[in-house]
Amino acid sequence: MMKKCTLWIFSFTLAVFTLISSTIPVLADGIIIPEPPICDPGSCHPPVFTLSSSPLTVINHTVTVKISGQLAVTHVDQIFRNTSSSTVEGTYVFPLPKDAVVQSFTLWIDGQAVEGKVLSAEEARRTYLDIIRSMRDPALLEYTDRGALQARIFPFASGEERRVELEYTQALTADNGLVKYVYPLNTEKFSAEPLEKVSVTVEINTPNPIGAIYSPSHSVDVHRTALNSATASYEAGNLKPDSDFTLYYSYGDEEALNLFTYRDGRDVNDPDGFFLLLAAPRPDSETEQVAKDILLVIDRSGSMDGEKIQQAKTAASYVLDHLGKNDRFHLSTFSSSVEHFTSGLSPASEASEAIQWLNRISAAGSTDINRALLESIEASDSERPTYLLFLTDGLPTVGVRESRQILENLSGKNRSNVRIFSFGVGYDVDTFLLDTLSQDHHGASTYVKPGDALDQSLSGFYEKISTPVLTDIHVEISGVKTYDIYPSSLPDLFQGSQLVLTGRYQNGGSAVIHLTGKSNKKMLSHDFNVTFTEESPSNLSPESSLPRLWATRKIGTLLNRIRLDGSDRETVDQIVKLSIRYGIVTPYTSYLVTEPLALGAVEQERLSLETYNQMKTMSAAPSFGAEAVKKAQEQNDLAQSLSAPSIIQTGEQTIKTAGTHTFVIKDGVWTDTSYDPEKMTTRKIKFLSDEYLNLADSRPDLAACLAIDEHILVVDGQYAIEIID
Repeated sequence: MMKKCTLWIFSFTLAVFTLISSTIPVLADGIIIPEPPICDPGSCHPPVFTLSSSPLTVINHTVTVKISGQLAVTHVDQIFRNTSSSTVEGTYVFPLPKDAVVQSFTLWIDGQAVEGKVLSAEEARRTYLDIIRSMRDPALLEYTDRGALQARIFPFASGEERRVELEYTQALTADNGLVKYVYPLNTEKFSAEPLEKVSVTVEINTPNPIGAIYSPSHSVDVHRTALNSATASYEAGNLKPDSDFTLYYSYGDEEALNLFTYRDGRDVNDPDGFFLLLAAPRPDSETEQVAKDILLVIDRSGSMDGEKIQQAKTAASYVLDHLGKNDRFHLSTFSSSVEHFTSGLSPASEASEAIQWLNRISAAGSTDINRALLESIEASDSERPTYLLFLTDGLPTVGVRESRQILENLSGKNRSNVRIFSFGVGYDVDTFLLDTLSQDHHGASTYVKPGDALDQSLSGFYEKISTPVLTDIHVEISGVKTYDIYPSSLPDLFQGSQLVLTGRYQNGGSAVIHLTGKSNKKMLSHDFNVTFTEESPSNLSPESSLPRLWATRKIGTLLNRIRLDGSDRETVDQIVKLSIRYGIVTPYTSYLVTEPLALGAVEQERLSLETYNQMKTMSAAPSFGAEAVKKAQEQNDLAQSLSAPSIIQTGEQTIKTAGTHTFVIKDGVWTDTSYDPEKMTTRKIKFLSDEYLNLADSRPDLAACLAIDEHILVVDGQYAIEIID
């Protein structure tokens, strides 16, 4: 359920998407259905091809999208290679996005126009079912409620390549000024080999200023060329995409807050709902820019000598060069001692002098982190939002060296308006100190690994926080009981950023979201009338990925709690059960990719206790070094995730998801991780029987699960369904 509320804030949808798995190597965004190889009678014995043994591999896949208003023209350019020893031909099928209305369609193969046609949803359904029956392969079931584009593929010999170019026009729908574009990239996860290159570029031009541009499915770079135009791009190599490419953008003259909720009342084990609240300032908002103070604390100890100190100077200079005219700053460097550009705060007009002072600094001496932080805090005041950027590449070696004592000293001196952002350079940093420092003071940690560009990391980060518009944010929800909300401490809101809040709720109904914040010393307060849904219509709706998103953030938060504060039975128990239910692999839940799988409450309780006891007997891992930095970054990323993690394959075990269901292999059967053999009765249905096909036809949510494999056990409410031969 989405509720729009007009007010000073603009919020856009977090695109939550369904990760649907399958066992077939559907090649690229379009599917080539291969036929037996062409050969002379008696000279060969043609194999019977199935989709899972298709000999075609995708080499390159490029998507270019041009959106004008709400009309999208999608151009697909992909290269297939025949990796078999025989000549292959077949039929090309492109499953259309569910909301697509194709206005024109062009298909080219190796520069030649090819006759193709657009299939209605019913025609496409019959095509998919015919293939499923003939190949005994259920993988196309997940597309049976979509239309399709279809064309004949010319024969090509062993080792040859075919270039397919596809272009179609699609009318996009808008919901309260929010437009969603989806490209069916998820089918590429079934390619027999990883794709060498995948790229998606979306150019957006609208009649009104563009607000938010966001992809929950892929990490995109966004470049705003003007108020009404922007480009979002994604590029990767040597991978198998496992989700559709989804992009949201918003425009219009109104400002709003969007709430998305999901609740499955059939889940008797966990009937409570999930919600996501996301808000962002409008790009052309007249909200007064908040004047801020920047405290720059730069490590210049001997270990920073060479490229690191030069990059640190470049990064600090960038920050000073891009201060707002009403901003102030304090610049200090530290080693065995601490040096300050001035004793107090300086106006932005003195930035050039500070840069000259910084350029004369050289790297030498030891590392006194405690003194550097305390002296920098003394330069702050309580008038403005203050951001302390702390950069170091080592452990404290002089002065106070104990991390907990440093944290305690700072806690007694820091002001409530100072946010601390830590930058750890290299592997010889104390991740416990840096993460706790940032976590306790409403900031975040960034780790710059050896070989990474320090100056780019720091300058890129500063761009994100350079323009605060609302600080000291608090959200209260009344009318509906909510709990388990992440993050528990809300960050400041910056121009171009968004506030992302995930949590749980009991029952449903009307509610009021009360949001407060400070802008230039002035407190702002707003109420939003919203509705939390009682029952979601389908577990294949976009909101059905909210449970995994919430679980991802909670697991990341709990893992950080163990790493920083130590383990306890309750925390370990939550991590174990969430990891199994939602298929999120962590260092403490590697059993998800090993046999046997713990199914049911009794087995999970046993596994939780074993995990906890093992952790108690293990000595604490060091908080510094390559492994510590890797773990800190991974767990921070989970806690701050904007989308659920991709499907993970480790060794021979694969975790697969379909809607809200998670599956792993158990005795040769893909088994729903919410299945409890001691409490649930199981209904058995024969593969490809009339009952099987009727079930798939009447229940699209279960059809997506059945598409995973012919041997599957899926939970449906209080019962389970097992597909057998």
